[in-house]
Amino acid sequence: MSEFSNTAFEQLLMLLTSLGLGLLMGLERERKPAARAGFRTFGLVGLFGAVCALVTQQTGVGWLLAVGLLLVGGMMIAAYLSHPDPEDSGTTSVIALMLCFTYGAMVVFDLRSQAVTLAILSTILLYMKPELQNLSRSLTRKDLVSIFQFAVLSLVILPVLPDRDMGPYGALNPMQVWWMVVLISGISLAGYAALRVLGQRAGTPVLGMLGGLVSSTATTLVFSRHAREQPSVLPLAVLVIMLANLVVLIRLGAIAAMLQASILPALLPMLGGGLLAGVAFVLIAWRSWGRHNGLPAMELSNPTEIRVALTFGVVYALVLVCSAGLADVAGDKGVYAVALISGLTDVDAITLSGLRMFGQEKLGAAAVVTAIFLAEISNLLFKVGVVASVGGWALMRRVLPGFVAVAGGCLLGWLWGSGALF
Repeated sequence: MSEFSNTAFEQLLMLLTSLGLGLLMGLERERKPAARAGFRTFGLVGLFGAVCALVTQQTGVGWLLAVGLLLVGGMMIAAYLSHPDPEDSGTTSVIALMLCFTYGAMVVFDLRSQAVTLAILSTILLYMKPELQNLSRSLTRKDLVSIFQFAVLSLVILPVLPDRDMGPYGALNPMQVWWMVVLISGISLAGYAALRVLGQRAGTPVLGMLGGLVSSTATTLVFSRHAREQPSVLPLAVLVIMLANLVVLIRLGAIAAMLQASILPALLPMLGGGLLAGVAFVLIAWRSWGRHNGLPAMELSNPTEIRVALTFGVVYALVLVCSAGLADVAGDKGVYAVALISGLTDVDAITLSGLRMFGQEKLGAAAVVTAIFLAEISNLLFKVGVVASVGGWALMRRVLPGFVAVAGGCLLGWLWGSGALF
């Protein structure tokens, strides 16, 4: 008797969940005067999907679900044909109601969390029609090309690559190498898209942070050039360059959290030390120089271009092989040498390589953190050269103390994390 009660309660919970999902979607459709289905209809259709699924489970009659789905779609199509609206063809509402039926069935088939998630996302998608239309109109051809190229990187190339270790020292796994390319391209594309949407309205802090997501080196180069050509924007250039390079530390922490979260206790003191020192410098500079308007335009290249992705993939693969080879021959010191060299132009490659070797237990946490620290210091030195050669002495004189503060903070954090301060 108790088992029967538990089963009945579970089935009732499924039916109520399906009804709730339908009511959620119907709540949004109720706001649309042209829609032929609203709050009650969507709720009942979600419940109908769950009932059809329950009956299918009990009787084994699989075609019942298909008939139910066809009835729902046919009902909506007939409603729009009998009362056509020249401003609304009804396609969206028809698909939404059929999805509502399907979500109700999914709840019964032990896909409750997926159904709830999809129902919420579907409701948001329905509600945000004006925003999505405005976004679509604001996209340029260049933006669309960026999205298409990222789709090629992630949905076309990635699935066909072999997922096995190969090459020297078994260091190369084509799928994992390209997955890192997709990860870095995706992070960069997010910053690029935000920069395109917010544009120059973002203000100095947001502009610097978004520039750091796309490319801290490119941001440093662009604003160094602006500072030389327009001396009036020199204080602003210092702030943007510093913020872009501080985002690198946040970015490295986020990547580590996604790929090897167990290394964070060893890595965060170094990253946090550099971040705190850099933020302190930025706050002091911000108060000293005040808010500046009239931001110069910052056009960064598309981070998902196939050429850019291939270049990063080749660099990352080389760093993997060199790190594995030198680690085998010279131990941790070999990895440090690779970190110093590769860090001159890119910190991501050695970070990803180190995290992969840490996951394979080829490197300890302390060695990986040291390699990332050396790559960060090497990268800062390279950017000092960029600022000096492109921006001139006036800019370097103001940026150098900030870079020194970040390097010093990283050093103290690294020493703290390694226990060398005790």
